[in-house]
Amino acid sequence: MAVSTNQGEDEVMATINITPFTDVLLVLLIIFIILAAVTKEPRLPDAKNTDKVKASQIVVIIDEKNNIQIGSRTVSIQEAGPAFKLLQEQTNHVYKSVIIKADPRANYGTVLQVMDAAKNEDLTDFGLANHIEGQKT
Repeated sequence: MAVSTNQGEDEVMATINITPFTDVLLVLLIIFIILAAVTKEPRLPDAKNTDKVKASQIVVIIDEKNNIQIGSRTVSIQEAGPAFKLLQEQTNHVYKSVIIKADPRANYGTVLQVMDAAKNEDLTDFGLANHIEGQKT
C-alpha cells in the first residue's frame, strides 16, 4: 500500500497492516480458553501395594467429600491442628508418624492441609495407605 504526500515528490511510505496478525492471535486465544475449560484433571493411577501398612496410633482418613477423620474424631480442616495436638498430648509425644488414607476422589489440597497441620504438631513422618490387592476396600 503506497501513500503519497502533498510535497509533489512521489515518496512511498511502507506501513505494516497488523489486523490479520491480531485476528490470528485472537482465534488462538479463544481456542486455548475453550481447551482449558474442557480439559479435566488427569486421573491418578491406582497404587498397588503388596505389603500391609504397619499399624500406627495416628491414622487420618479423608473421604471423597473431604470429610476428615483423625483417630476416632471427625473434624473440619480448621480443627485438624488441635486434634493432632490432643493426640500428641495423649500419647506423650511418642509418635512422629501419621498414616493418611485418602479417597482417590478427595481434593489434593485437603491432603496437603492435613499434612501441614500435622507438621505444625511435630508429626514429621507420613505414610499414605492404599488398597491391598486382593482384599476388600
